[in-house]
Amino acid sequence: MTARTHWNGVRMRTTQVSVTPDDDSLVRVTLPADWDDGAAQALLELSAESDRAGRGGVRMSIEAARWIDPLETHDLPVRSLSYLLLMRQGAPGRSVWNSQHERRPAFVLNLAAFVQAGVGFGTEEFVAAVRLACRALRVIARESDDLRNGELPLLDLPPRRTLAAPETSPVPQSPVADLLLTNLDACLALLGLDYDSEAGRDTACCLAALTTLVAHAGRGADDVPLPPQRSVVPGLAAVARAIWSEAAVLTDAPLSRIETGFSTPGPVDGLLGVETCGLAPAFSPLSADGHLALSTRARLAARGLTPEAALALSLAGEPVLPLPGPDAHLAMHRALAGFVDRLPARPEPLSLPMRARLSNERGAHRPLPARHGGFSQKASVGGHKLFLRTGEYEDGTLGEVSLTPARESPMVRGLMDCFSQSVSIGLQYGAPLDAYVDAFAYTRFGPGGTVEGDPVASYATSLLDYAFRALSDAYLGKRLPDAPHRDEAPEGVPMLPLELPEATPDHPPSGGRRARLRLVS
Repeated sequence: MTARTHWNGVRMRTTQVSVTPDDDSLVRVTLPADWDDGAAQALLELSAESDRAGRGGVRMSIEAARWIDPLETHDLPVRSLSYLLLMRQGAPGRSVWNSQHERRPAFVLNLAAFVQAGVGFGTEEFVAAVRLACRALRVIARESDDLRNGELPLLDLPPRRTLAAPETSPVPQSPVADLLLTNLDACLALLGLDYDSEAGRDTACCLAALTTLVAHAGRGADDVPLPPQRSVVPGLAAVARAIWSEAAVLTDAPLSRIETGFSTPGPVDGLLGVETCGLAPAFSPLSADGHLALSTRARLAARGLTPEAALALSLAGEPVLPLPGPDAHLAMHRALAGFVDRLPARPEPLSLPMRARLSNERGAHRPLPARHGGFSQKASVGGHKLFLRTGEYEDGTLGEVSLTPARESPMVRGLMDCFSQSVSIGLQYGAPLDAYVDAFAYTRFGPGGTVEGDPVASYATSLLDYAFRALSDAYLGKRLPDAPHRDEAPEGVPMLPLELPEATPDHPPSGGRRARLRLVS
C-alpha cells in the first residue's frame, strides 16, 4: 500500500490495550512513539468495529492506508493527508475509517494542533488543511454515492417555481459530508486566551467562520457567514475577510455542499489527543491521568506562573486560575451560532452551585433554610378553594411545596398534606421538578373546572393539574396550555330542574302529591 511508505522513518512503539475496560484479552497496537495510550485505545476501537483487530494486532500505517490509498487515483495529495494525521491535526470520522458507505462521511480538525509555540495560530496551514479535507470528503462522497441506500430520493421532481425563488435561482443541495472542529478550549489556552472572555469568543467565531467560508466557497454571499470584524490573533480576521471576498462569488457550478460544525465525543477525538471535545471547555485543571491539563499549563504560562508558584498561591487562598463553568459554555454556544451550519445540543445553564449540584446528583439531602423565600397563591378550581405555598433556596430554586384545600374532608386534607411532604422530600434530594410536572399536570379527577384567582390557567382538570402547571410557570418558565374542556355529566342523563306537566282533572296527582322524577342509572 502506498500510504504505508509515508510512515517510514517515523519512530513507532507497540503497546497492548483491550477493546473494553472489562475485557481481559489484550491486543497489540503499533502507533507513533509520541502518541499516548488513549490514542492506541481509540485506534483499536475504530478497527474493532470492522473486526480487523485480530491476532496480528493493529498498525497505524495499515489502518491509515485503508482510506488514504483509494484517494490517490483522484489526484489528491495523499502524502499531505498522511502528514495531517501524523501531526494529529485531522482525521476522518468513523464512517470513513470503517468504509460505512451508508453514513455521511466526516472529517475532524484539531484546532489546538495548529498553534505553534512562539508563532501563534498557523492560519495559512489551517486554511490549507480545511481545503484538503473538503477535497477528500467530496471525493469520498462521490465514490460512495452509489452505495448509499439509505438516502436515495423517492422521486426526482423538478424544483417548484415561486416568486421568491425564480427559475434562475440556484437549487439548495443537501449536504454530502461534515467538516467538524474540536479541541477549542485548548486552542484558546495555547493562544493565551481565557475561554470565558470576549476575546476568546471572538477568536472562536473567527475560526468557525473561516472554516465555513472555505467549505462553502463558490456558493454565493447568501450561503457564507460574515466573519467577525475583530480578533486578537494577528492576521486571523484579515485572512477571514479576504477569503470571504472569494467565497461570496457565486459560480455557475458550485461544489457539493459540506456542512460545518463541532464534533461530538468519539474515538476520533481520542486518536487526535483532544483534551475537550468540540466546543466544550475544560471544567477541571487536571487531565485524566491526574497531571495538569494542557490548557491549564498554557494559561498559567500566559500569566507568568509556574505550577509550583500557582500551587503556593492556591494554598495561600488566592484565586489563581478561574475555571469556566456551564454558563461560559452556554455563552460560547450562543456566540458561535450563525458561523457554522450545525452546533451540538445547547448546554443547559447551571442554576445551582457546582458543589450543591454534585451533592444532589449523589442523592445527598439539601435541607431548606429555616428562613426562606417563596410565594403563596390562593385559587379556586371548579368552586373548590386551594392554597398553594412554596419554599425556595437562596438561589431561587424550588425546595418545598404545600397544597392545602379548604372546606374539604379531613381525609382529603391529610392526603394532600402527605402528598406535599413527599414531593418536598424528593425536591430536596435532587429530584427534578419537570419530572413531577410531567407526572401530575393534566391529571383528571374531581374537583375540576374553571380556575379563578390565578391567571396562569383558566381551566384545570384537577387540583393537581392546576398546582403543577402553576409551579411549571413559576420555576421552569414554561406556561402549559389548558386541557380541552370536558362535560363531566354523562350523555343521556337529564339536567335538573325539569319542566314537569301540570295536574289536570283527567290526570290528578297521585295521593294528592306532586309526582317526583326518579333517576335510574
